[in-house]
Parts: sequence; C-alpha cells; structure tokens
Amino acid sequence: MRRRALVTACVVAALVATSVAAATLVTVNTVAPDAPIPPPRFDVDPAWPKPLPNRWLMGQASGVAVDRHDHVWVVQRPKSLTDDEKGATLTPPRSLCCAPAPAVLQFDAEGTLLASWGPVAGHPWPANEHGIFVDHQDHVWLAGNGPRDGMILKFTKTGQHVLTIGAPNVVGDDADTRHLNRPANMVVDPQTNELFVADGYGNHRVIVFDAATGAYKRHWGANGRPPGDKSVKGFATPVHCIRLSRDGLVYVCDRANNRIQVFRKDGTFVKEFVVAPDTRGNGSLWDADLSPDAAQTFLHAADGENNVVWNLLRDTGRVLGSFGRSGRSAGQFHWIHNLAVDSKGNVYTTEVDSGKRAQRFVRKGRG
Repeated sequence: MRRRALVTACVVAALVATSVAAATLVTVNTVAPDAPIPPPRFDVDPAWPKPLPNRWLMGQASGVAVDRHDHVWVVQRPKSLTDDEKGATLTPPRSLCCAPAPAVLQFDAEGTLLASWGPVAGHPWPANEHGIFVDHQDHVWLAGNGPRDGMILKFTKTGQHVLTIGAPNVVGDDADTRHLNRPANMVVDPQTNELFVADGYGNHRVIVFDAATGAYKRHWGANGRPPGDKSVKGFATPVHCIRLSRDGLVYVCDRANNRIQVFRKDGTFVKEFVVAPDTRGNGSLWDADLSPDAAQTFLHAADGENNVVWNLLRDTGRVLGSFGRSGRSAGQFHWIHNLAVDSKGNVYTTEVDSGKRAQRFVRKGRG
C-alpha cells in the first residue's frame, strides 16, 4: 500500500511538472531585430491564482494593481457572468457551479486569496467596474465606465468607503471640474498626494484632484493643451491608462490613437510614443506599467487588440519585443485589458470580454 501511494505521488508530481513545463512553452517571447538592448523575458505561472473558494468564479477582470506589500488586487465584474457560468445561483439552480466572486479580490504573490469585498451599503458603486489602484497609504481606488459612471471611489483596504470624487449618475464634460465621465483608471502621487485620473470613456483629458479631500487641482488634454484644442491631434476615447514614473513623468494611454503621451506633473507635454500604428479596432495601448529597477528602464504595455504585452524602452518608446499572443491557453490573451508590475519585475494581467481571468508572468532574465 505504501509503495502504491509513493508511486501515485510520483506520477502526480511528474504530471504537474509536465503541465507546468508545457504551459511555460506557450509564453511566446519576441525580440525586435533592431532592439538596442534585449527586453525582459517572461514565463507564465499557470497555477496563479489559486482556485477561489465558495465556488466563486471571476467575471470580466477589468483592473489589476500591485500594492507596496506586493499583494495583487483585481477588480472584476460579477454581473458579467453568463447564466451557465453562475448556474448554482439561479432559481432553481441549473448546475452545481458557480457563483460570482466579490468585485474586489486581494491575492498574495503566490496567488492565495487574502480578502474580498464589494459594494458598501449606503455608498455609491460603479455600474460597470473599471480600473483599480492601491496607493502608498493602502487606500484602494476604483473607477467605473458604465453609461452614467461619473465618479472615483476611495476605500480602505478592507472595503470601508472613504471618499467619493464626483457623483453617482452624474457625468461631466471636458470643462467640468467636479464630475468625470466614465473614468478609466487613476494613480496617486506619493510625493504630493495628488490623484491623477485618465478621464476617460466620455471625456478626453487627464484631471488631477487632492487625494485627501477630492478638491480639484488642474486638467489638460492631448499635448498639454485644453481638451478640444484643434491645433493638436486630440485624445480619442477612451483615455485608458495613467502611470507615474519616479522621475516625475506622467504616462497616458491614448488607446484608439495607438499612442502613449508623456507629460510632466503640471501637464507640460514632453513626448509621445506610437506603438503598432496600423492597429485598428480598439487600438494598441490599453494599459502600461514600469519596470521596478532604479531607472525604470522598461515600459510594459498591454495591447488588447493584438493581444500581446509590448516591452518598450521607456526613454524613447522603442519597441524591444513582446510576450504573449492571442489565444485561450495559459500565457495567451483574449482582450488583455490591464497589467501591473511587482517589485521583482513580474507582470500581472487581467482580461475582459470572455477572457475573464488574471494571469501572472514571472520575469526570467533578458533576451
């Protein structure tokens, strides 16, 4: 009996090792022929995250963030599950599984679920969850892009409501300093405690607020000009991502125009990068995050139309290569929507449409 158990354990271990090796092979890494330096190389971790409890299932995963503890936060859309996916919750149940997971999920680096929460009674909640950020004080920020989502919400890490910027069911135009219009994402500057918002699906601007009080500070459109300025090529919708570098630059995804524009924190235009310029449909630049080295050498950009992550040289925007490809297997993407980078350079991704998952890509050196 003991010998049989040992053999069984060895077979299971071999199968696990084989499946991990096979999944690693599907992470397609490319290097541009003219790349001046080799880009980072990534392999998918097919066992991340670990299975959710309570027969929970993740819907469209519309945001991911890594906090200062290297915990990974995912915001997902419970209402996006189809009846066959949430069959156990129907009356009468149509199947043994599953049930929608709470909208906000906190994982450790190994993929264990640490906490989860959702709407808070008596406080607003987005009609369609979109974007998450965790700041230097462990506050969790959420956005939404439902038709009347005109607000940003701030919570404690346990899901207690702290602040609403804007108002539920009220959207503003590009000149409105109190309301937003389907904001896509946000980031907090730890030096000034200012909140920078990519606004968004209905507007064409970056808008900045005091992260403690919600007071308006400033806003700008493409090339640092007022939104709608005809002298420049304006932001298309959506203005889909926003990131800050340690050297004081602001990176903004102009998704449908296949470009990232770079600014100083006061809105002064610095430069722009165009990536995969022939991309049509939903555009090539959906989200971006920076590598954790001191110089933040690389910019990793999620492309949900071509379904790759582009590895860019941050200083120039030059494409060094990519990883991933369109598909349903581990290491592939269907509508990759967001990404975030941890302190070790690992990349976490989330997918919307029918992708409905989060993945972890482990950095494995360069080239």
